[in-house]
Amino acid sequence: MNYLFEVTPGKRRLCASVLGMEAIVVALTIPVAITINDVPVPLAVTVGIGLAVLCVVVTGMLKRPYAYIAGSVIQILAIATGFLVPAMFFLGLIFALLWITAIFVAHRVEGATKR
Repeated sequence: MNYLFEVTPGKRRLCASVLGMEAIVVALTIPVAITINDVPVPLAVTVGIGLAVLCVVVTGMLKRPYAYIAGSVIQILAIATGFLVPAMFFLGLIFALLWITAIFVAHRVEGATKR
């Protein structure tokens, strides 16, 4: 269980990829929220840009173990954006699964290459 907080180059790369793609998807929810779901513009922009910027900031902090906790919180927030854009319940869940997979796969792959 200690490997969850162990920072390795492979883990950083995989998790950064997930957060980078997630930032794009979350930012693209802004026009959907405004035009299709009639979410007020200030709310849609604040949530969309705020979460996208948070993804980018945490991506830059992935050298530190606590950034993986912050990344996990981002996954919860991404799922919660489903209240503005219902499709984000599904997409947020997909990104959360990718996040978890990135952490565990990186550990397994790097553990196998150390042998």
